[in-house]
Amino acid sequence: MATIKKKALVIGAGTGGYPCAIRLAQLGVDTMIVEKDKPGGVCLNVGCIPSKALISATKLYHKAQHSASMGITFQGAAVDMKAMQTWKAGIVKKLTTGVQGLVKSNGATYVNGTAEFIGPRSVRIKYADGRPADVVEAENIVIATGSLPIEIPGFKVDQKRILDSTGALDLDYIPQRMLCIGGGIIGLELGQTFQRAGTKLVVLEGLERILNGVDKECADVVARQIKKDGGEIHLKAKAIGWEERGGAIVVKAEIGGEVQEFETDVVLVAVGRRPITQGLNIEKSGVKVGPRGFIPVDQRKQTNVPGIFAVGDVVGQPMLAHKASHEGEVVAEVIAGKKAIDDARCIPNIVFTEPEIAAVGLTAEEAEAAGHKVSIGKMPFAVSGRAMAIGETNGFVKVITDAADARVLGIHIVGPEASDLISEGALAIEMGAFAEDIALTVHPHPTLGEAVMEAAKHAIGEAVHIMNARKSAH
Repeated sequence: MATIKKKALVIGAGTGGYPCAIRLAQLGVDTMIVEKDKPGGVCLNVGCIPSKALISATKLYHKAQHSASMGITFQGAAVDMKAMQTWKAGIVKKLTTGVQGLVKSNGATYVNGTAEFIGPRSVRIKYADGRPADVVEAENIVIATGSLPIEIPGFKVDQKRILDSTGALDLDYIPQRMLCIGGGIIGLELGQTFQRAGTKLVVLEGLERILNGVDKECADVVARQIKKDGGEIHLKAKAIGWEERGGAIVVKAEIGGEVQEFETDVVLVAVGRRPITQGLNIEKSGVKVGPRGFIPVDQRKQTNVPGIFAVGDVVGQPMLAHKASHEGEVVAEVIAGKKAIDDARCIPNIVFTEPEIAAVGLTAEEAEAAGHKVSIGKMPFAVSGRAMAIGETNGFVKVITDAADARVLGIHIVGPEASDLISEGALAIEMGAFAEDIALTVHPHPTLGEAVMEAAKHAIGEAVHIMNARKSAH
């Protein structure tokens, strides 16, 4: 067993780890990154990228089915899930291969294997190819191990009938019926993906609403769309078990004090994710782990042990790829000796439902709870020329401002291309912009982005294309 000395060791090559390793190498830091599975982590392999590929494909199919009002009809449009999975796999392979190439070309060492601590600065690497293990002694160690789907009692995942997000993304057929346990982001994104392809969708959500944590008005638009497309949503519902009956799955759920049964073909369990620290032998490092498995860190993303850092899902919410990447790059700067901290004012959140939801900053309720009197500007896509021209008028842009000075506190979008529109909102909050800054920025016409400008104008009583309410604080 050889001993390898490195300035930095990154454990995990997901969206937190690989940007960290690349940036470290760019800054001249001798770096090794170790990954037990495939480069790119959950996001590139079984998360963000493959899910968005399937979402985009089924959205195209769904739009083809509902384009008669535009004067276009299609004959024989069909979904071939096996072909779609092959296409999706090609995208994933291209991106993951690219990640490994970027790490190496920037000068970092990429290793396929598992890592476990044997001390605060020492990690044993067991190589995937079976060669003898080595010990890496590193001055700095970055834990970027990500997260896994949470399982619930009575629904052991077998990836055949009881699926988690990974299994759902690999389905090569369209089930007639799907029951989703959990009305959060992952469950609804995947549930609607198959619903658009013809699956009957039933959602069981334990809380009083779907998409908890998202602006309620935005979530309500998605709930209406699910029902319009033939789906069911049952709130305050607790799934308590299932049995096989006549070749079908019968799920039992407690709703309003009564047990109801739902017959389905597959069950998607999507109740959240948990951090991965198991198998790291993390206690040998001295790093403290919180009661829910998350690793506490400071603004430099350093743990309680000097020189050991953690980034991404393993440090807690929000569990988002772009948050992980930002944290990874911050840590690289810190290790390289730069005066860097994670001082991002906001992290945008995107939900690729139908329609899309994107949000950044505070909701009106959160702003009021923080002591602000708020003014709200709103622009519906129903009166947007561009939205009409592409046949997607469902939804709106909502701008939350401080009534005292019109500073932008939050922007919430539900509707077409919300995911691409929200970056303007993130920039506005990051730079401390006022509604006037957005309103006085000339937006090109005809675009969906004009709705952001119009909503900002509406917040200060200057909208042109919708009536301004009498300006008042809420």
